Amino acid sequence: MKRIHFSLALSTIVAYAASGCAQSRDHVVAVEPAGKAALTGAAVDEPLLLDRDARPHGTKQAVAAASGSLYDQWEVPESRANLEAIDSESPVQLVGGHATRYAVDSDMPPDLAGVDDAQPIDAPATAESGMSLASLERLALENNPAIRQATAAAHKAIGTQRQVGRCPNPTIGYSGQQLADKGTDQHMAVVEQDIVLGHKLRLNQQVIQQDVQSQLWEVEVQRYRVLTDVRLRYYEALTAQRRMELADEFHRVTQEGVRIAEKRKEALEGSQPEVLQAEIQLNEVDLLRQRAQIAYQAAWRELAATAGVPDMAPIELAGTLDPALTSRDWDATYQSILGSSPELRAAYARVRRAQLNLERQRAQPIPNLQMQLMGGYDQATDNQMYNVQVGVPVPIFNRNRGNIDAAYADYSRATHDARRIELSLKARLARITGEFDAAAVTVDRYSTQILPKAQDTLRLSEEAYGAGEFDFLQVLIARRTYFESNLQYVQALGDLAKANSTVEGILLTGGLDTVPDYTGDAGLRDQALSGQ
Repeated sequence: MKRIHFSLALSTIVAYAASGCAQSRDHVVAVEPAGKAALTGAAVDEPLLLDRDARPHGTKQAVAAASGSLYDQWEVPESRANLEAIDSESPVQLVGGHATRYAVDSDMPPDLAGVDDAQPIDAPATAESGMSLASLERLALENNPAIRQATAAAHKAIGTQRQVGRCPNPTIGYSGQQLADKGTDQHMAVVEQDIVLGHKLRLNQQVIQQDVQSQLWEVEVQRYRVLTDVRLRYYEALTAQRRMELADEFHRVTQEGVRIAEKRKEALEGSQPEVLQAEIQLNEVDLLRQRAQIAYQAAWRELAATAGVPDMAPIELAGTLDPALTSRDWDATYQSILGSSPELRAAYARVRRAQLNLERQRAQPIPNLQMQLMGGYDQATDNQMYNVQVGVPVPIFNRNRGNIDAAYADYSRATHDARRIELSLKARLARITGEFDAAAVTVDRYSTQILPKAQDTLRLSEEAYGAGEFDFLQVLIARRTYFESNLQYVQALGDLAKANSTVEGILLTGGLDTVPDYTGDAGLRDQALSGQ
């Protein structure tokens, strides 16, 4: 029996060492930054041309910088003839020029929070008076569930990456022969091991590593979405708050106007229509104040929900609507957005993922080595005995051509998706450009011309009325003009702040929209182990 145990241990060690699995155990998940080679090849200004007829621009080392390892050659799919029908789906050129330069110099995706951090946080019982935008942003980053969802999806991708690189387990068993024939029975320990060749398991991890990269960038996308939504709702609420303050100020003026109109009527210097006109103006101001209060409450509730603390009571907001800037270089802004957009970075990671998966599918026809070692004891000869059996499946009927074609189509689709996002950013920026410029023009015109003139008109009208040169109706018109001009100015300031926040948020909104889940699985590992 000791000889059988010794044979079993020896067979296991030999099979394990031969399999080469030791090199992929406890694989460290590496999160690579989007390096220059990954996006542009050898030169910064030379964009990566994803073309089926040629390898990417740059050297093997440049390709390795994007994928994590060196490859011997860049091959086209063996079944090229089957792909000629999809010329319209061929890969396209990605971002070039200044946009590429911005993109390649960026930092890596942010680190993920721990799994324990992905638990709901209770809303604060009270909030301090005069809450600032920075405090609301901090609350949102701590409590928004969509960010937690994106983080959980990234953890799923990391788990899948670990799994797809695991070697197959050995099969350990017992074999007995001639057991009914006394004195000639043979007892053997059996170890079977599939040895995965072609570096398929390592390629699996490199493919899923790009899924991890993509999901990390999706976490950053969600952060921007949440922060932009918080800023938009904050400026909506702040605009409504400022309109309430204006209504309060003008309410005192119109109340005084009603009192003066009534006194003038009692002194037989005015008339009943003047009193009625003054009361109508007072009611209009009250109505505007109520509408501003309703708008503030609605914006606050949406703000609190976006921050993940829906039960937080409305409080006064700290801050002003003074414009930080009223002009932008939109061409430079677009290039900057292309270079810093996490949405586009996630798309680049998906392109690299498809690129690596194409290499992975080309490696699939390399057969795995199937090894069986048997060691035991022969009663008839009183000697130890060993048997070795080695085999490989011959790739005659299945050379994985269908999966190679599918991987190439996915690679093509990924490059078009990156191009689509570039165009989408351009379209979204065009819309925000119109909103920003219109608000900036309005702010400038009201602050430099309309408001000063409306204020002078009101002052002169009241002086002329006191001197008996104007009637009361002209004073009411001057007051209305001044009040409405101030409201329009405040609204334009709010619109400008919102448009600027959208640009600063890289055109990303929708902090509570559905977060895409990671749908990958360990299918690449199953494919690698089948060897077929």
